[in-house]
Amino acid sequence: MRTEVVSEPGDPLRPNEDFASVALPAGGQGGALVLLDGVTPPPTGYGCRHSVAWFTSRLGGTLTELSVSERDSPLPDVLSQAISRTARTHGQTCDLSHPRTPQATVVLARWSTETVEYLVLSDSALLFERPDGTVTAVLDDRLSRLPRASLATAAIADSTVRNKEGGFWTAAADPGVAARAVTGVVPREEVRSLVALTDGASRWVERFREGGWADCFTFVRKAGAWGLVRRVRQLEVAASEREFLGRGKTHDDASVVFAEL
Repeated sequence: MRTEVVSEPGDPLRPNEDFASVALPAGGQGGALVLLDGVTPPPTGYGCRHSVAWFTSRLGGTLTELSVSERDSPLPDVLSQAISRTARTHGQTCDLSHPRTPQATVVLARWSTETVEYLVLSDSALLFERPDGTVTAVLDDRLSRLPRASLATAAIADSTVRNKEGGFWTAAADPGVAARAVTGVVPREEVRSLVALTDGASRWVERFREGGWADCFTFVRKAGAWGLVRRVRQLEVAASEREFLGRGKTHDDASVVFAEL
């Protein structure tokens, strides 16, 4: 078993809103990985006295604990429990009904000697490498399939497409969102390695077109998780100089988890 976890803030003057962990419980019969990408709120407020980093730390920590302590619970149930538990920690002080209450994308993977389970919610990515070297990307592409006009402003996105039918879903305060995730189970012998990426790292594929998902996996295997983040930063700087990234952040929090089973 070999793992590598890298998480770098997009701005050293701002808290990193990503969360990344790998849990290897006693007994050596399996493990789990958790990756969250906190959704940065607008500067006008979002109904909560706590930061997004506070939220992702608590939700991520709870998911890490439950994914190994509740091994008989399917991953959607694990996510539902974790959202409920996190909501209870600030439901008395914050407006959790606000459309931009702290929230995050989610990637979960859990393996045993028999199976590998997975869950993906929103635009982080999970890659499986099979023993023959082929790579499968597990993606929740509902956000990318929305018309760009629907996301013209944060207010429109909040009111019409975020956590709405016909839109896209993130983990916030409603445990029912767990049922919206992309999930599945594959035999353990069909998975050699896993890579999970927040969208700050998956820019290598999705924005800069350095290669496909299989190429990205090969890059991580050769250069390491930190090598991928470093390359993304180089591409971001070059693109910013060409004003290529005018529609978004120059740098985003970027996290990569690699697990060779």
